[in-house]
Amino acid sequence: MHRSHRRRPLRWVPALAALAVAPTLLAACGSGGSADAGSAAAAPRSGGTLTFAVGSDAGCVDPQQVGSNDTIYSMRQLVDSLTDQDPRTGAIVPWLARSWEISPDARTFTFHLRPGATFSDGAPVDAHAVKATFDAVPHLGVLGQLAVGYLSGYTGTTVVDDLTARVGFAQPNAQFLQASSTFSLGLVSPASAAKTPQQRCSQGVAGSGSFTLAKYVPGQSITLTRRAGYGWGSSLWAKKGEAYLDSAVFRIVPESGVRTGSLVSGQLDAIGSVGRADEAALRGAGVALQARANPGVVFGLSLNNSRPLLGDARVRQAILFAVNRGQIADTVFPTGTRPATSVLAHTTPYYTDLGAQLRFDQARARALLDEAGWRAGPDGVRSKDGVPLRLTITWGPVAATNQPALELVQQQLRAVGVTVVLHQIPISQFGAIQRTSDFDALWGNITRADPDILRTSFSTTLLNTYRLAPSELDTVLTDQAAQPDPTKRRALVDRAQRLIVANAYTVPVVELQTELGVSKKVHGLAFEASSRIQLHDTWK
Repeated sequence: MHRSHRRRPLRWVPALAALAVAPTLLAACGSGGSADAGSAAAAPRSGGTLTFAVGSDAGCVDPQQVGSNDTIYSMRQLVDSLTDQDPRTGAIVPWLARSWEISPDARTFTFHLRPGATFSDGAPVDAHAVKATFDAVPHLGVLGQLAVGYLSGYTGTTVVDDLTARVGFAQPNAQFLQASSTFSLGLVSPASAAKTPQQRCSQGVAGSGSFTLAKYVPGQSITLTRRAGYGWGSSLWAKKGEAYLDSAVFRIVPESGVRTGSLVSGQLDAIGSVGRADEAALRGAGVALQARANPGVVFGLSLNNSRPLLGDARVRQAILFAVNRGQIADTVFPTGTRPATSVLAHTTPYYTDLGAQLRFDQARARALLDEAGWRAGPDGVRSKDGVPLRLTITWGPVAATNQPALELVQQQLRAVGVTVVLHQIPISQFGAIQRTSDFDALWGNITRADPDILRTSFSTTLLNTYRLAPSELDTVLTDQAAQPDPTKRRALVDRAQRLIVANAYTVPVVELQTELGVSKKVHGLAFEASSRIQLHDTWK
């Protein structure tokens, strides 16, 4: 037990919240957290290359500026974090920081670093590096919105001594300890922190992770190599010292059928974004299907409130009631996927079940559209003052489930008189779209094992991608991030969920369940707390 466990009850806030959902997390694991079924007696061995296929490329190789799971899989391996989060219990545990203290007002976080860790460019992992990393975050721009949100109110890092960093905030920031475990706040060397965001995206960064970036071919592949001499892994990892694998290659293969066929034929070791249609073929070939429900904001349609059509809450609410979540979950997504019952997934701390408010109710949807003045024509399509009721949904091909899910949404909204146009764009363009809010509705989700992801997504004081008007929601979101008392924070998060759903700022559809296909040759491929992968303990 490290020092901060004894000294600071506040240290346990995120853990207590997550304990309530731990049994659900375990139940959602499908075939388990690693691909060791039937081979428990096998002895781990070093060497070899893991070839992993994903569906898309974010066009950026800076861990602090990527938000797509397909790219996070590789980027997570490059950077270590101050802390780690246990995926079974939600507890925050040591990594680069051996211990920490939190001030009673949750405005100051003092981290005591382990000695001896270095970045891949040779610089030491010390308090100066913590300061350089966090000082650079506010200047990352739109692609770094997750990291920027985690450091809201950041006043600076004080270098107490070489191995002690004190991180300060202008207001209480109860969410920050969990944020310190995320890839978005993974430490980079001072030289990397000094680069422009564009240089970091194209050239990569020097992290202290157990792998380094060897080669990046945009749109084709990301190649990692094992970090020689690594010896400062997370306290959750089984293997001490260097990783087992010599290298890992993440190939960009947009077609799900090609990914599945290549895994079955032995050309690949693992694939991401497995859809329901591929499950039978993979099981028949002896491939392990590993699944875990993602915490955070569920998959859904986030609506641009600045659009005249969507500025009317009745129209947004009609869209919410017109979506049949159960049909979409059962038809398109991997086995075990749950329909959304809140804006947060049920695996997120402080989740509130709002399933009744998210019911499928075509009659209610039609009544709301009638009330808003949208009349159905002979063909069933609605219009108002000669303008058709038309909604464009912007989406990226990051998962095989996206297009069929949206085609079902398209059919369901057409049934109440709404014409839907599906607009596919490369994932690399999402940053510009979010910055300009040039969309009607965005399809996607955001994963984080802390409810503060609601503030990152919906606060008008941050990026405000969805162009919400200032309201009570801003105050609630700000207060929950600052509230160190678990009971009071739970009440605030509950209120935030209810406000978001009641106003239909987003239309929750399904909880994302990450499902991977993993060859029986691969062992120890594990999920971390946010349902991304951890390769340090993986071997072939």
